[in-house]
This record gives sequence, C-alpha cells and structure tokens, in this order.
Amino acid sequence: MKAVSLYAPYGWKAKIGLIVPSTNTINEPEFWRMAPEGVGVFTARAMLLGSMTRESYVAMAEATRSAADQLATAEVDIVAYGCTSGSFMCPMSEIVADIGKRAGAPALAASGAVVAALRALGVRNVAVATPYVQLVNRREREFLEEYGFGVTSLHGLELGETQEERRAIGRVPPEALYRLARQADRPEADAVFISCTNLASLGVVAALERDLGKPVITSNQACFWACLRRLGLNDAIGGHGRLLETCLAPIDDAAFEV
Repeated sequence: MKAVSLYAPYGWKAKIGLIVPSTNTINEPEFWRMAPEGVGVFTARAMLLGSMTRESYVAMAEATRSAADQLATAEVDIVAYGCTSGSFMCPMSEIVADIGKRAGAPALAASGAVVAALRALGVRNVAVATPYVQLVNRREREFLEEYGFGVTSLHGLELGETQEERRAIGRVPPEALYRLARQADRPEADAVFISCTNLASLGVVAALERDLGKPVITSNQACFWACLRRLGLNDAIGGHGRLLETCLAPIDDAAFEV
C-alpha cells in the first residue's frame, strides 16, 4: 500500500469532489467534458425536493453535510458545491466552511466561483441569463451587486414553480440558451453570465463569445475553472471559452471574498 498511496488511476493530477442537487443531471457530465487528463470528478448528491423556495434551499444546504462526509471517504483534493442558486440563497461562507471541514479538503461553491471568474476576466458589468423564478432572480442580482458587479440585465425562464419544473431545467436545449444569452446581453455588459449548474450551456459558450465579442461565463465552467486554479493546476482547456483558455494563474481564498 505504501508504494501506491499517492496513486489514483482517474485522478492522478487531482480528485475533484462535487456535491450536486439530487435533481441535477448536467453538472457532472459537463465537469467530465472539461476535465484534462489526470483530473477525476467524484460526485455526491444532496436531496432537493419541492418547488423553488427559500426553505427548499435551506434543506438542501443541510443535506450537503452527509454528502461532504461521503466525499471525505473518497480522499478528494477539493470539494465544489455545484449549485449556484443554492449557494447564494443561503449563507455561502457558512456552507463552504462546513463542507471543507467535513471533507477535510479546500471547498468552494458555484456562486463564489462565478465571482472569482468575473474578477479574473476584469468584468465590472455583467448581463445575466437564468432559469429561475423571480424570488431567486432578485437574490442573484443582490448577490452580484454585493460583490461589486453592475447587473445590466437579468432574464429568467421562470422555471421552478414545481419540482417537475426544476427537473425540466436540465432539459432546456443549448440552442434555447444561446438565444436567451443573446436576449440578456447589453452593449454596456463586459460579459454574459449563464447561471445554473443544471443548464446544459457549456456547448454554446464558444459560439456566443464569437458572436457577442465578449466573455461568456457559465456556472459549471466557472466552478471547474476555480477548482483547477485553486489547486494550482494551470491547464489551458480549449473550446469552452476564454476563462478556461486564458485565465491560468492560481487563485486563493481572497478570490472569493466580498
């Protein structure tokens, strides 16, 4: 055992632990799609039930505890809470601190990763596209403004009135997200942010950046980027936007702070 104690066939560079809402079917596949050789993704799920309410987010935040405990047994190098709205509807710093303590590894959350990504790209004003209901959209605008970003526009699909609608977020076609992002964009926006880890938006990032002439950030792209850079891995990953291709410097906890 001593001879192979540092070896992991599917994570010899890094083992990323990922906590996703139980209804999420997009985050994990998109993480694997971006993963360079030697980086593995190991997932646990936090139960998410009901419509898109503050109470459902609180219950899911509580469920991240057992998910983090599970990932500790996988000996991951970092843990990401893969829920954008779940990490700004509840106190992000508290969730991240608890996950990290339980998993025994650095931790971050999708919404904090978006903040770090926008900062790395020098963004001041951002246009936002979401699948959320108005309760969540209002809080997302507040969250971004608290971190110093101007929100030039925010367009939501109003999905989440029922649990079935929440699941349907994962079925929104990428082509529809392309159109939503273009609808959200404004000339004064330095970048467009497509929010939600359960939106299959990774495949349209390159086309949007080409057609809009500005960076496009998605929740999964930003979260995966933050995991790599937080671990000091500077792989340039092509095909999924400027963030992964050009922002190669390591980041630390200060990148996520208000």
